[in-house]
Amino acid sequence: MWDIYQFGPFSLDPEAGILYRGAEPTMLGQRAVALLRLLLENAGVLVSKDALVEAGWGGLAVADNNLTVQIAALRRVLADAANAEGWIETLPRRGYRYVGPAVSINDPETSPLARAASAPTLPDRPSLAVLPFSNLSGDPEQDYFADGMVDDIITGLARINWLFVIARNSTFIYKGRAVDVKQVGRELGVRYVLEGSVRKAGSNVRVSGQMIDASTGAHVWAERYDRSSDDIFALQDEIALSAVGAIAPSVRRAEIDRVKRKRPDSLDAYDLVLRAQPDVDSGMPAQVTRALALLERSIALEPTYALAHGNAAMCHHCLFLRAGLQEVNRAASIRHARSAIIHGQDDALALTWAGFSIGMDGHDRRAAFTALEAALAISPSSALTYNLGAVILGWSGEAERAIA
Repeated sequence: MWDIYQFGPFSLDPEAGILYRGAEPTMLGQRAVALLRLLLENAGVLVSKDALVEAGWGGLAVADNNLTVQIAALRRVLADAANAEGWIETLPRRGYRYVGPAVSINDPETSPLARAASAPTLPDRPSLAVLPFSNLSGDPEQDYFADGMVDDIITGLARINWLFVIARNSTFIYKGRAVDVKQVGRELGVRYVLEGSVRKAGSNVRVSGQMIDASTGAHVWAERYDRSSDDIFALQDEIALSAVGAIAPSVRRAEIDRVKRKRPDSLDAYDLVLRAQPDVDSGMPAQVTRALALLERSIALEPTYALAHGNAAMCHHCLFLRAGLQEVNRAASIRHARSAIIHGQDDALALTWAGFSIGMDGHDRRAAFTALEAALAISPSSALTYNLGAVILGWSGEAERAIA
């Protein structure tokens, strides 16, 4: 049995990997959850950077900014939910300390996850459950490969700030069971369900996956990976990274289609950004001007919404580049990019748009690559981040780095 940490209006269920405010799950990622758990276990006591890196990355060698990004994400969630950013104290060059309300440990049967399990509600933003992959090899010993694949995919998707991913322990209750995807969606309170299978014979592996909109039964994404490798762990990493890189934009497209069916007067800040996204992506003056009207409404509703600022920065960049090189657009691009960086330390897409805009329009390559590297620390499978980083390098005359 595991412990539930209660502090202020929050409770942390480390086994489920979820931080709750009351009975509502927050959008805190798995790595930040691990850091928070260690800080709560040592409430009032300095926790060194090395100890936090060990808890969050398992001893991997990571740059200091990776820890900074995760602490910023943790503070942002606490501040957004309860104006509690100051509960995590920074001790320069030494580490961090939890200085918030007293921490108590409760029985997991009383946790918000247990209370909500009977009737979970669908989150406002996209939610996804990754079911255990079926082992079609006929060899029970190959279960470790299928389970490891699912773990890697869940970990990769959990790093995406706008996507709520159900923890592994909640989905593995379905292992070995024939399930109805719509029922799973209702039971877990998620909009999308990812299922798949693994067939391994010798060094040949076939991994198939499909993602379904649990509310409609419609397929959102499907792919098959055929690989041959003697290094099974490298193979897991490769397929999981490819899957995460394909799943995220597929969910985004499905969300855009869903929002298009909503009444214009019912759109919230998130919906407005989604509706604007196709016009932002077009890069054409008429379309981005139309997108800006939606983004300005989004920012009016939620002034610290990093992704809205990042998209607005890109719109003004496009207008500056393709509609007359007006200084007002260049200045607006830089202004929105800075806002996106300030408010989007846990949002890879916002950091990507901001990094590109501030690099191209502000000619501040140092700030640009700080933002882009932070984006890749959050989402290593972001092809867009590599793409736009290469553009900045190309315009700077660094062809070899751009090609790499």
